Amino acid sequence: MHTSSSLSNKTETAKLAVLFHWLFIALLAAAFALVLAEFFGLLNLKSGWPEAALLLLAVTGTIVSLTRQLPLQNVLLAASVIAIVGGGISALGAITGIPFGPFTFTAGLEPKIFNTLPWAMPLIWVVAILNSRGVARLILRPWRKTKIYGFWLIGLTATLVLFFDFAFDPFAARVKHFWLWSPTKFPLTWQGAPFINFLCWGFVTLLILVFVTPTLINKQLSKRSSPDFHPLALWLGGILIFGIACAIHGLWPAVTTDAAIGIITAVFAVRGGRW
Repeated sequence: MHTSSSLSNKTETAKLAVLFHWLFIALLAAAFALVLAEFFGLLNLKSGWPEAALLLLAVTGTIVSLTRQLPLQNVLLAASVIAIVGGGISALGAITGIPFGPFTFTAGLEPKIFNTLPWAMPLIWVVAILNSRGVARLILRPWRKTKIYGFWLIGLTATLVLFFDFAFDPFAARVKHFWLWSPTKFPLTWQGAPFINFLCWGFVTLLILVFVTPTLINKQLSKRSSPDFHPLALWLGGILIFGIACAIHGLWPAVTTDAAIGIITAVFAVRGGRW
């Protein structure tokens, strides 16, 4: 009787997780549509709440999706570490210009934590890292049983976060004006941002993954699981939003780069997922 009751509870929990998963997908789609409508001038929402809602739903949807594979406490611990470390380094960068280069947060991302760090930055790190890791798992799925798979997963995740920031920064700095870059002595820049910024996003991701990877490993033996395309959808959705916004503002080099990043990543992820 106890075993039967336990199985019943697990079944109900699984059904509830699936229900929440699809609920957040629907809410994300609605928020995505609102953001696009605002970009094209169909809505005039000065407060920017559709973008805020989309970010909050993206974080929640990411966590809910991961709980289908891992215990909730593991996912929350990993997300907390990412938010604290990523947010802390972003705050350090705003104060000292190290390690990303000199920039200043504007009023576009208020309110700010301790009058320094915009509330959205820790959440952006969570979305970027956890979904990049999900995309990396899809790409590397054919090699998941090799001995060096874990190292490849960490390295590819950091690379995908770098690419994500490469698409995100022109949108954030030149379209939405969430922050402003100051002139530097760095010889190479991308849409006003020094290249060191993107390299540091990748390096900080490597640092974070050293701490959170153990909590993101499913230690229970199980049969071959089906591929999870939810991280890919979120990751590509972000790239699509950045590209559309840049196109509306005439930032065509950024649009071309976003399209290349999105298409190449999607091809490799779908190919790996179908393995």
